[in-house]
Amino acid sequence: MEKIPFNKPFIIGKELYNIAQAVSNGHLSGDGPFTKQCHQWIEEHFGAKKALLTHSCTAALEMAAILCDIAPGDEFIVPSYTFVSTVNAFVLRGGVPIFVDIRPDTLNIDERLIEQAITPKTKAIVPVHYAGVACEMETICQIAARHGLPVVEDAAQGVCASYRDRALGTIGSMGCYSFHETKNFISGEGGALIINDEKFMDRAEIIREKGTNRSQFFRGQVDKYTWVDIGSSYLPSEMIAAFLYAQLDDSDKITRRRLDIWNGYHQRLEALEAKGVLRRPIVGKASRHNAHMYYILLESLEVRTRLIDYLKENNVYPVFHYVPLHNSPMGIKLSGGKPAVLPVTEDIADRLLRLPCYYELEDEQVNFICQLIERFFGV
Repeated sequence: MEKIPFNKPFIIGKELYNIAQAVSNGHLSGDGPFTKQCHQWIEEHFGAKKALLTHSCTAALEMAAILCDIAPGDEFIVPSYTFVSTVNAFVLRGGVPIFVDIRPDTLNIDERLIEQAITPKTKAIVPVHYAGVACEMETICQIAARHGLPVVEDAAQGVCASYRDRALGTIGSMGCYSFHETKNFISGEGGALIINDEKFMDRAEIIREKGTNRSQFFRGQVDKYTWVDIGSSYLPSEMIAAFLYAQLDDSDKITRRRLDIWNGYHQRLEALEAKGVLRRPIVGKASRHNAHMYYILLESLEVRTRLIDYLKENNVYPVFHYVPLHNSPMGIKLSGGKPAVLPVTEDIADRLLRLPCYYELEDEQVNFICQLIERFFGV
């Protein structure tokens, strides 16, 4: 069997044609025709009030932190089991992360622990939809409403997934998407900020345009544009948007294939879960996931390490996931040298293993990976 990487970028259809078209259009900088088509596609397919492409999900999160008016000393509630950008975006504004443990089933932020973490300094709640499985957004939004707090959904892994038939990223005040090459729909780098609360819309455009009212100028709302707020260059190039639009246009095909791969793993590994040697992913009843990731939970760090080595010996390259942020050097520094005690996060982080999952992964390769895992456990 040839090498099976954890991830492999792919072309689905018209990506290269679209890029050539963007060059022919004579507009390669941001906010060209393909960018506008991506905005329209996201708004129409997900029911988003406003979508703004960014050069990364990190950029979308940074914009969200600015829109939340995070200032030095302000607190925000967030899981520790997430990518560093989720937290960095708010820390860059002087925010202080209040890390909350995750649920042992979905591995999402434990909504039952959020309210007790709220203080007079809290300025935002930032749930992360892990593996494209929805957090309990109804409860989270109810808590946020009681305390007058914005909810910023980190839906980097959640594009084309939903909670109670609402697209992830469109439920809170804002949502943040990723189109990094490891995600379901890719453009190399790339992201989007979804604005669901109308009070943030005008300012979001300004922040994205380096703090200028340039978009209002091009719409004829002002006779010249100038610097009116803080901001940065958060626009992606038109080539990124051109590539992405081809992927969005074939999103149903991509999602169906990923779900086939996910279900192939899930069915094949059921017997091993019954034997108690691993645990398969759990999807909440209100969630329709997008097959972003297939992971297994093993008995211990030692078992995970041995399984990784065994799979690599057989040309399969799985990976583990996040090192909990609350135990990182920066996380400890931000907590005054006394990191939070998050037993579920720490336990999961040591035992979780992500298996290869990408559009061009073949059924034969999924079966081969499962055979190796069965052989490792002597089944």
